[in-house]
This record gives sequence, structure tokens and C-alpha cells, in this order.
Amino acid sequence: MRRTTVGIITTLVLCVLAVPCVVKAQPPVRVYRVGFISPLPASPEPPTLHAFRQGMRELGYVEGRTVILETRFAEGRQDRFPDLVADLLRLQVDVLVVGSEVGVLAAQKATTTVPIVFAGVSDPVTPGIVTSLARPGGNTTGVTFGIGEVGFGGKWVELLKEAVPGLAHVAVLANAADPQSAPLVRDIQAAARELHMTLDVLDAGNDTHLERAFAAIGASGAQGLIVTNTPFFAANRAKLVQFAASQRLPRCTSSSCSPRRAA
Repeated sequence: MRRTTVGIITTLVLCVLAVPCVVKAQPPVRVYRVGFISPLPASPEPPTLHAFRQGMRELGYVEGRTVILETRFAEGRQDRFPDLVADLLRLQVDVLVVGSEVGVLAAQKATTTVPIVFAGVSDPVTPGIVTSLARPGGNTTGVTFGIGEVGFGGKWVELLKEAVPGLAHVAVLANAADPQSAPLVRDIQAAARELHMTLDVLDAGNDTHLERAFAAIGASGAQGLIVTNTPFFAANRAKLVQFAASQRLPRCTSSSCSPRRAA
């Protein structure tokens, strides 16, 4: 997540708490409790959490004195979100900051009163997270990167094709359990058909399936790799990068494209 995006999220959280949104905040009337749920592992500290903490400090808030930050980590497991949300609600947090579409939907199911600020959601409108981008409605707001826009997934195929003109065979890692994967896969498939490319879509929602997918990709002769947007893949980013480098595969993910083959 870029630094400017984290700044927007931090500002949204403070505005939700009815604290003056200025560069140097005045001491709050009371200490607010912020619940932060990341889809990533706790260690090392996710860059999003590090940036969020930095943003709070820049706005004059001292963790443990003027604001309490309760952090929880899904470790790449989507099934953990409901329990993590419930845990934070028991602590009576004043606002929830949640990453990923699955996490936000779990939070919305658990509360209609506690404000929810989301990040890392591809398309908040289609699944009903918000009514519209202009007027979110309800108790939920946040930042979207537009990954869920129609045709976005196809751009990854086009980028790889432009970077490697002879590219004809691409592997795609998806997670059938994550609602964000399906529309991206459809866009990728449509672009691949138009460019007359062979496409292998592999479902990998846990460690066992990911290792099987790696083996299948290695044996398939795929010339490129696309990784769709899902908490599990985000939590295993280092492993994915290492695999792509070992296979010399140009790759595209939700956060970046590396079209050059590793040496």
C-alpha cells in the first residue's frame, strides 16, 4: 500500500472518531480504541500497519496514551476474520480498520453501529460493501484501488504480452474461496482468448494447494505468472516471488508487475 493511501485511511479513521482532522491534532477528550485487522501474518510487522502507526504519530497521537491500537492478524486465512472481528468488538473498539473484502464483509455482518474503514478491497460496490463510491452509506467507508473494475485483470495479460512479445502461455493463481478472484479471472481469460494465449488457472487457497500449483506450473512450460488479489497470496508474497524467480517467470500481482525474467 502506498504511503499516500495509508495517509487517507488514517485521516478517515480520525474523522470517524470525530477528532479534528488537522496536521497537529489537539489532545482528544478521551482515549479512543482502534481495532486494526490485517490479512497478513503478524511477523514481520506488515508495512501497512507500520505506515498506519506512522500516520497516527504524524497527526500527534501517541499510542498507549492518546489512542490504543488493538491489532489482529488473519495470517492469510480468510476463515479467521469473523473471530478476529468478534474479539475486537468485545473490547468495544471505537472504529474497525479492516483489510480485504472478506474481512470487511465479516465486520459488516457483526456490527451495524461501529464504524468500519476498509483497505485492500478491489470493488466495494459489487458485493454490496458500499452503496456507491460517492455515497458509501451505512457504517462503512474506505479506500479502493480499482482492481475490481471490469477489464482490470486483462491489463495484467496485456502488460506481460507487451513486455515479452513471444509470450504464449501464462499460469494464473486464484483462490476460489475469495470473491475477489472470480471477476479478475474472467477478465484474464477474456484477454487471453483475444491474444490467442494458453491460460492455466490454478486454485490455491492453502499451503498444500499452493505447493501443488507450483509443481503444476513448473511442469506446464508456462512462460508467465499472474497472481490474483487475495489475503492468502499477500501473506505468501515472499514465497511467490521466490518461486517466480526460480522459474524465471515474468509476473504480475495486485501490487506490481515484474516483466523481466530473473537471471
